[in-house]
Amino acid sequence: MADRRKVPGVKEYGGPAGGWGALKATAEAVHEQMQATQVPGTLLRTNQPGGFDCPGCAWPDKEHKSTFQFCENGAKAVTWEATKKRVTPAFFAEHTVTELLAWHDHDLEDQGRLTQPMVYNRATDKYEPIEWQDAFDRIGETLRTLAPNQVEFYTSGRASNEAAYLYQLFARELGTNNFPDCSNMCHEPTSVGLPRSIGIGKGTVSLEDFDHCELVLSIGHNPGTNHPRMMGTLHEVSRRKVPIMVFNPLKERSLERFADPQNMIEMATFRSTPIASSYFQVRAGGDAAALKGIMKGVLQLEAEGGGVLDREFIDNHTHGYDALAADIHATGWPDIERESGLKRQDLEMVAAAYARSKATIICYGMGITQHNKGTSNVRLICDLLLLRGNIGKPGAGICPLRGHSNVQGNRTVGITEKPTPAFLKNLQDTFGFTPPAEHGHDAVKTMQAMLEGSARALLCLGGNFAVAMPDSERSYPAMKKLDLSVQVATKLNRSHLLVAKNSFLFPCLGRTELDMQESGPQSVTVEDSMSMVHASAGKLPPASSWLKSEPAIVAGMAQSTLPDSKVDWSALVADYDGIRDLIEKTIPGFERYNERIRVPGGFRMPLPATERVWNTASGKAEFFVFDGLQENRDVPGEDILRLITVRSHDQYNTTIYGMDDRYRGVFGRRDVLFMNAEDMAERGLVHGDKVDIETALDGSTLRYDNLTAIEYSVARGTVAAYYPEANRLVPLDYNDKESGTPSYKSVPVRIIKSVSEAPPA
Repeated sequence: MADRRKVPGVKEYGGPAGGWGALKATAEAVHEQMQATQVPGTLLRTNQPGGFDCPGCAWPDKEHKSTFQFCENGAKAVTWEATKKRVTPAFFAEHTVTELLAWHDHDLEDQGRLTQPMVYNRATDKYEPIEWQDAFDRIGETLRTLAPNQVEFYTSGRASNEAAYLYQLFARELGTNNFPDCSNMCHEPTSVGLPRSIGIGKGTVSLEDFDHCELVLSIGHNPGTNHPRMMGTLHEVSRRKVPIMVFNPLKERSLERFADPQNMIEMATFRSTPIASSYFQVRAGGDAAALKGIMKGVLQLEAEGGGVLDREFIDNHTHGYDALAADIHATGWPDIERESGLKRQDLEMVAAAYARSKATIICYGMGITQHNKGTSNVRLICDLLLLRGNIGKPGAGICPLRGHSNVQGNRTVGITEKPTPAFLKNLQDTFGFTPPAEHGHDAVKTMQAMLEGSARALLCLGGNFAVAMPDSERSYPAMKKLDLSVQVATKLNRSHLLVAKNSFLFPCLGRTELDMQESGPQSVTVEDSMSMVHASAGKLPPASSWLKSEPAIVAGMAQSTLPDSKVDWSALVADYDGIRDLIEKTIPGFERYNERIRVPGGFRMPLPATERVWNTASGKAEFFVFDGLQENRDVPGEDILRLITVRSHDQYNTTIYGMDDRYRGVFGRRDVLFMNAEDMAERGLVHGDKVDIETALDGSTLRYDNLTAIEYSVARGTVAAYYPEANRLVPLDYNDKESGTPSYKSVPVRIIKSVSEAPPA
């Protein structure tokens, strides 16, 4: 590594995750974005009783015992929202939409908070101010000219339960189940796969389970960047000497070692705690093979000495074991090694550790879900847990790592294109209208409908829909073909600039801000990744007197669109307790909703699988047989590599806070491709060469040119580039057919040295 040529903006980072580096980055973000007088009170109210829920990740809070319940990236999320910067009508008067489209995504959001409702003027190519009611009336007029299924209702995971419930109510009274959602692009395989295996589409572990587990398997996720408050939990587990076995194509610093900023001894002595006890760099798309290898090792141990499988659990609580065992026995080790990129002895070592553990948790992220067989991958993880009865007992279970802070809650309160008959009946009985039963569009089907011209309107409750989608070469122009685009947001992003015939940009309150309605200050509720529902109440003055809350914006559009509505929208906005009463009335698990959210910490939604109650067709947990070993479409050719898209550390979803990726040693740039040294040598490349990438699928012409190849510790046959820029390489139809989730984590590509590359000086 020492003899590599120097590459601008690339240098090795020697520190641990967390530690002083995290504190420095937090201080810089706070200094740049916020008024100094607001900082202490705002950050100290993050994830605390009576405060607001962090607008970042969905990792739960731990009994509020520490002084602060935020991390580096959480602080970035808070300061990014609570920024002192403002985007006023004067800004839009100075810049055309065409000009703004040429700006970098970071620069668009970094202009600050949106302050007034705006409408696009095609004649001037600029956004101009509009009164709220005028905007609502124009939206209603347009929507009434369209068939309900021509309208798409997109939801970001940061929307509250209250806003999401009103949103689904608006859409269903209008007459559609078109609910493209951010979860369609990440954890939909969890929502589809887990109900078939254990009867519920959510994880089964609690934070307390991490205090009692004897083994953690961590597969396909990078917690230091994507759910950083989890690092405190992993830090505690490691210091209990519990093995944490990691499967991930890239070496990630946060999974190697971590210094907890709340641990005074570590901070004072510049020490850190190792996280991974073993680190296995599985090749992209090799997770299924690795999981089958571990199970093969477990079955071999059972055959050799017995007592490894939980026979009582298998006999009394599961169905399909014999078929699974036959498939695992028939799967050969050479095939497992080839597909996983791992050695048999390593997988057998994991199997032995699993056999010894009396309580195992498996955590997984989008490295499992974003494949052609993402749903099947999720079910394979369940198979491994079921072999030893590791669901429904303390210290054990499955832990899908959800991203945005209320993406799970949105689904719970009705944001789904496939509603159950029971939920629809409850809506009809409560509100007196007949909601549609026909399944609607997910995110990919929504974009396909736009391309076909059958979708005419898109309403976005937050998010950056076009940028999050695959195949930007097709997705971006499709947005411009719409009759209507409505974007509810706190900050400007690229999707707002892909203007339709009629485009509206609505500024909303953020999590940090006081929400004052007719009955007084309001709180909203969110559900974290472990099914805990709790209240969130901002205290900061709103960024502008023009801002409305998300529930108020949804209600305003609904009232203007549905003049004969069965819903008293104004009353629901005046007091959010009324929204929660309706959620309680129509969705099981929310009994005494308003009472329970007023208790610090809130309450947990029912999780029958934790009680070993299986709401499946058989009434038992279901073993699943994964056909073969390949997670993705096979593409022949020795020159094929698999691309995974990743976030930088200065990023959360599509929001780019800055241009650094500290832990991976990239600073001030994002135009890089992480490559294995042997893969580079085979292609005649050296560290710092300029390369082009082309997607290696039949009929594909997708390219991403002029990246800098950098040598990195990544599995052989695997390359990585930053999302969302690399989304251009993912065809729209390259997805998991069971869930519709795009396969961002294993795109077959060819790497070509750029013809424009000049020889190094």
